[in-house]
Formats: sequence, C-alpha cells, structure tokens
Amino acid sequence: MKGSVRRAVLSFAVITGNLIPQLSHAAAEPTQGDKVGPTVEQWMSLKSADSPRISPDGRGVAYLIQEANWEANAFEWEIWIARIATGERYQLTDSKGSSWNPRWAPDGRRLAFLSNRDGGTQIYLVSPPGREAARLTQADNGVNDFQWSPDGRSIAFTTSEVLPRPGGEEPKEYHVVGNDPAFTSSLWVIAAAAEGPSAAIPPERLTEGAAFAVDDFSWAPDSRRIAFSANKYDAPYPFWTYDIYVLHLADKAVRKVVDTTGPDFFPVWSPDGRQIAYRTYVRSDEEEYFTYSSGYIAVVPAGGGPSRILTEQFDENPTPLAWSPGGIYFAARQKTYQHLFLLTPATGAIERVSEPSASIAFSFSFTSDFRQAAFVGADAKTYQEIYVSALRPFKPRRLTAMNEQLKAWKISAREVIGWKSKDGEPIEGVLIKPPGFDPSKKYPLVVILHTGPLEVDQPTITRDLPYPAELFAQKGALVLRPNYRGSIGYGAGFRKLLVGYLGIGQYWDVITGVDHLIAQGFVDPNRVGAMGWSHGGYITAFITTYSDRFRAATVGQGTSDWRIFYTVGAGSSVKPGPTNPTPWDDPEGYRKASPLTYVRQAKTPTLIQHGEADRIAPIVGAHELYRALKDQGVPVRMIIYKGAGHLPAGLKQTRAVVEHNFDWFRKWLWNE
Repeated sequence: MKGSVRRAVLSFAVITGNLIPQLSHAAAEPTQGDKVGPTVEQWMSLKSADSPRISPDGRGVAYLIQEANWEANAFEWEIWIARIATGERYQLTDSKGSSWNPRWAPDGRRLAFLSNRDGGTQIYLVSPPGREAARLTQADNGVNDFQWSPDGRSIAFTTSEVLPRPGGEEPKEYHVVGNDPAFTSSLWVIAAAAEGPSAAIPPERLTEGAAFAVDDFSWAPDSRRIAFSANKYDAPYPFWTYDIYVLHLADKAVRKVVDTTGPDFFPVWSPDGRQIAYRTYVRSDEEEYFTYSSGYIAVVPAGGGPSRILTEQFDENPTPLAWSPGGIYFAARQKTYQHLFLLTPATGAIERVSEPSASIAFSFSFTSDFRQAAFVGADAKTYQEIYVSALRPFKPRRLTAMNEQLKAWKISAREVIGWKSKDGEPIEGVLIKPPGFDPSKKYPLVVILHTGPLEVDQPTITRDLPYPAELFAQKGALVLRPNYRGSIGYGAGFRKLLVGYLGIGQYWDVITGVDHLIAQGFVDPNRVGAMGWSHGGYITAFITTYSDRFRAATVGQGTSDWRIFYTVGAGSSVKPGPTNPTPWDDPEGYRKASPLTYVRQAKTPTLIQHGEADRIAPIVGAHELYRALKDQGVPVRMIIYKGAGHLPAGLKQTRAVVEHNFDWFRKWLWNE
C-alpha cells in the first residue's frame, strides 16, 4: 500500500475489486478424468497469503490471509501467526473489515497492525497468542503507514491531510480549475506503552503537511532520528520532487540530505547510524530522470554531504530493505523472476541470496540478527506461499498450505518462452498451456496484455483479475502473456524502446509472439483473441484498429486518443520532456500512437469495458472508440460499470467484468 499514489503516476494501473449474479455458464468445461475446472466465483474466492513479518527472535511469523467476502462485496485481510519450530498456524485477528501490515515490537512481545474495524484505518496493539487488541491511534484521516522505534518505546506513523483551497471556498454554482484542496501527508509519533492500552496518550506532530508530503520513512538505530522521503505536493509534477530528509526528534529540526533532479525513495539506516542508503534515479545533477530510468542504491552521510552510487552496474530497480552488519539487503526483479540480493557497500559487490533462479521471492523480513528471513515465494507450479529460510545457506521451508486449494483441479502448465520482435528485439512471455495439452492439435490462442507499461508478467499461478488466464486455459485455450517493450525487469534500455514506438512497437512484440506460436503448429490462426486492462487495454485498442489478425478483442479501461490521456488523464501528472513531448510539440507522435488514427481499417469484434468515473483513462476515450468502430460497421459492445473508477467497485462488479469478458470470447472464439 505504501507509495501507491506516486506509483500510479507512472503505471497505467491494475485491478480488483456489484453488479449481476454469477452466470450459469461460468463453470469451465471438464478437463481430464473426473477433475472439473473452477467456476469464476470459485477462482475469485481462492485465499492468498502475503506480507510475512518474522519476529525479532525468529520464533514466529505474522502474515496475512486474504479472503473474498461476497456478503461484504470485498476482499478482506486477517492476520495469522505461524510458529516456526512446530509449524502450528492460528488466526490472530477476526473482526469486521480488514487487518493488515503486522509489525513486531523490537522485543517480540507485541504486534502492531492496521485495521479499519472501527471505520477509519488506525493502529492496534496485541500481544500474541492473546487475540484482544487495543486501539493505539485516533487519527482523523486514518493512518497510512507506521514503524516501531528500535527501543520499542514509540511508533512513528503517517496520516493524510487535506489543506484548504488556495482561492478560498467556492459557491455551489461554479468551480475554478486549479482551486482544489491539496492532499498531503504528515509524520507523527506516539508512545507505545509496554503494558496495557495507551490510546489515551496523544500523538505528537513531527512535520507540517503544508511543508511537504511524507511517504517512506525509517528510524535511526538510536531512536532519536527519522529519515523519510517526501515530495512537494504543490509542485506541477510532484513525483519528480521526492527527496530524502532527516528529522531530529529532540527539536523537530528537519534537514534535507538528498536533493537530486529525480525522485529518491526508501531510506534505510546503516547499523552505526552514520549513513543512509536509498534508491535514486540519477547519478549526478547533470542527469535527467525519465520514466524508463533505472534506479540505483546510493548512500549519503546521515548529516548530509556527497552521495555515492553503489549499484551502477545493476541494470534494474533495486529496493533497499535493510542494512545488516554484512551489507545492504535489497529486492529486485530479474526478467520474469524476482529475488533477494546482498550488496557490500565497501566494494559494490552484489550477491544473489534467494534460490532457485527460476522463482519469485518477495516481501522479505528479517530477524534482528539477520540469520533468518520470512518471505513470499511462488513459481510456475505452486500457488503463492509463506516461507522461512536461513540466509546462509538459503534453504526455504514452507509455513503455509495455500496450494491445497488447487488440489480439486488440474492446473495449467506455465513456462517462459522467447521470440524476436519485428525490429530484432528479443521478447519474452509466459505461455500457459491447457490441461492435457497435445502439440498435435490446434488450439485457440488468447493474448492477455499486462498493465503498466512498467509491469511484468511472471510464470506464477495467481487469480489474474479481471482476466483470469487459468479459466481461459481450462476452457481449452493457449494463453500468451507477452512482456512487451517497456516491461520492468529487463533493464532501462528495454524500457527506453518505448520512446517513439509507443503502440506500434508493442504491437510488433505481440504479433511476432503470435506468429511464433502459430509456426509451432498448435495454434488455430483463425481463433486468436486479445484482451488487456489499463495500458494493456490501450495496446488492445491499438490491435483492434491497426490489425485484422485477431478474431476478437476486449479493451478494458484503455485509452484510444493519447491527447486525451495527456490533457485530462493520468498523463497530465507526467512531466513533459525530450522523451515525453506535449501534443503541441509532437502532434505527429501522438497521432501515430493513438488507436483512433487507424480505425478506418478496423475489423476485429471488440468489447469495451470502462468505469464511469475513471480519471486515469477518462471514459470519453472509450466513447470515441465505440462510435468509431460503429461507424466502420465493426461488431462492438460497450459496458459502463457504475461507480467504478479505474478499478471495479467491489467483488461483485469484478465478477461481472470477468464474466462479460468471458462471454465475449465464448461467442467469438468458441461460437457459443
């Protein structure tokens, strides 16, 4: 949840989230033997485990279980505890709403967490194995995030603030554009009594919301200072203004210790409290930040001074997690996989810690002596689970049994494949083969395009909402999830390929992947479909207008005119520059990248799905595409989801999105 607002600036978003009852045809057809594929509701109701926090002494792990609550129309989180020695697991929280973000006190006796059980999001304290929690905070606008002080006496937290309109309150009859309330966040600290509730103790404000908006933060080892990243919320392009600050609790003095031309995040203290590691995107004041730039881990003296880049040769975005006596642990993607690494600050040497290489490991937490870690692990054959492992040697042991939910079904096989795009660029993707796949037969092919574009598809078994790949595979289709240019995990150069080739370059990457599979002999070229949400919806809109190679397509929350995206959509938050010119400076570039430019050659039957209140990809673009396709005589259907923004509004509406999409392909690929 941390940093979600800032990342939405660069990502063209994702999903989850009341409309119609489940349709009778939602059940997939039989696969092999007596095993039958899941229904839409069964697949959406899979529980998932996430966010493990290992106790300081390594005896227990607190983690989250997410479950679909159809009555409440929402996914809800509860906290569970696993005892490492015995493998015993028990549910710690069970209340109305959700509980999440568990964090152990340094002495391991108490657990703090966030919950919305009483309405707004507040911090609660509990002493496991006891289950009775006491509310610690009463923040007016709720708590965004929190951290224990190393001495266990205090908890720092951030809360949102709404500042008045600069031009004063307005009458009901009109609104002056630009005279909007400002949304910011501030840093606070509250005492956490060692015994009994401490809700009566008022918190102390540390920063003013009018000065800057605080995001990531961490305590110094001495519990006297806090480092944090913050942006100038009132700047034209706030994302570019994130810098690193240090606050002294004694006098609340704040000093900016990192001030670059790009954003800086994730401050982490050295064990001696003399240095701070963080992620930056520029190596000097002469360098400019672009959305495709790779991040680096840098260190700066805690009192300020010159920074030093440590990971210049590591061509991806490393996220510093903790600074141990042995070095800085960080997480990063590596193509379709994800791992934990250890960086030696003195030499810059980097060692991959997690194994095996063909796996996804994330959400790491560490014991106080850095001998053990808990994390989330997944791969092509196993549903996401919670693991614990020694760090040297790395030997994971599974603590949860989420994969047991899949035993009733024969799950599709997933593998990473590669091919060459039209311009020779190597492209990878995840291929999902239906149960009982026979290479001598021909199958319909469904291409599912991820959001982003700075995202990546990985070979894992997930719910994949709102386009669950597993249900299409269970129906008997091959599913291709291409990591087109711009996808994260492949380095800055691969992301830079988007510059000047937005739309057309990504289409090359998709269609050459389709051609590659057709050449294998097991794809029916007359039954190929494409679907995507957000940026994936944009690429699908491009496909449906630029090409007649696809039998059907679904455009979910996409954009069809890049000028609209720039002026009133999420693009209005991105700073113009050499690689991101305005429509007035580069009208031809915007024309070439817009699906509407090619609509006169469109032939692909298209379903358009859009939220009525979407401000990231405004719905006017969906209306434009709908009218344009109608004018060409192309079969088109448009469904508007009431109350939805860029994401469906609740579980039931998400199910409706899934089923409407499934209906469309049943009709056009399976003639049902």
